[in-house]
Amino acid sequence: MSTPGTLVEPMAEPLSPASLEDGDFISVVVPVVERADHILAVYHAFAHELEQRADRYEFVFVFDGRFTPPPELIAIGRQSSQVRILRFAREFGETAALRLGIERSQGNLIVTVPPYFQVQPEGIGLLLDALTGGADMAVANRSPRLDSWINRMQSRAFHRIVGGVSSQRFHDMACGVRAMRRPVAEALPLYGDLHRFIPALALREGYRVEEIAVAQHPEDARPRVYRPGVYLRRLLDIAAFFFLAKFTEKPLRFFGLVGSAFLGMGTLLSLVLLIQRVEGQGIANRPALLLAVLLLALGVQLIGLGLVGEIIVHLRAPHRRAYRVRERT
Repeated sequence: MSTPGTLVEPMAEPLSPASLEDGDFISVVVPVVERADHILAVYHAFAHELEQRADRYEFVFVFDGRFTPPPELIAIGRQSSQVRILRFAREFGETAALRLGIERSQGNLIVTVPPYFQVQPEGIGLLLDALTGGADMAVANRSPRLDSWINRMQSRAFHRIVGGVSSQRFHDMACGVRAMRRPVAEALPLYGDLHRFIPALALREGYRVEEIAVAQHPEDARPRVYRPGVYLRRLLDIAAFFFLAKFTEKPLRFFGLVGSAFLGMGTLLSLVLLIQRVEGQGIANRPALLLAVLLLALGVQLIGLGLVGEIIVHLRAPHRRAYRVRERT
């Protein structure tokens, strides 16, 4: 095994593009960024299911910088071309791990699986059947839920907030078990912590996304309570996704709306102060004067920021395709 900070990739020679036309080739991407205590069991369980459904498949394990691939997995990778192991030089997060796994995978069908059990392994067949039936992406919906009420409450709150942004209501968007076609995976604008919104991002790009009920694994039933900072970061991620989904092509509508609200409040307060000054009341030492000036300045700055965003979008418009053609006749 190589030293930390290197890329471990025990693999065979890449398959030629022509060989992919003989049938579906499934690539299972496993981002190891949280825990890796069941990674070997996950590999054997899902590999057993794929053996019965596909002639060709591979597993691409992407380890974050603080995780070391277990020796047993490295031994399997050196003996089989179906297992590939990549390791980051430092911690980059799950989104980066998914991007690397998709880039280094070879299959025309890509399945993402966490390094721990979330659903029963036989559920992967249901997701692949959905792709065969015409879906571009299939997302596992852990149903029926076996976990505690606090997990279900957190999931319900998350999907209720995101449901106001997405055009389709999802029930288990945070589940890491997904299946998608390669063009879908390569078209996803993944960066930061947007991996939690992969189904909504695919839907926004115009792809057909289906949510498939899959039995939840009993080991996924433990209560999950995080630090306050984690919930704050997720709220910020939701806000970022909201802006990207609604105002990427028209930033002035967002900044102009908020800026106009501040500008209107500042103007109204300034008029009130002006009337009071004409009537003889002093306003020099009143906090309301400072607040009015602050609201006016903030409104002008937000509108100006929106105009700058519009200029950037206009300059990038010739090089950006904001649509996707489903079929041609």
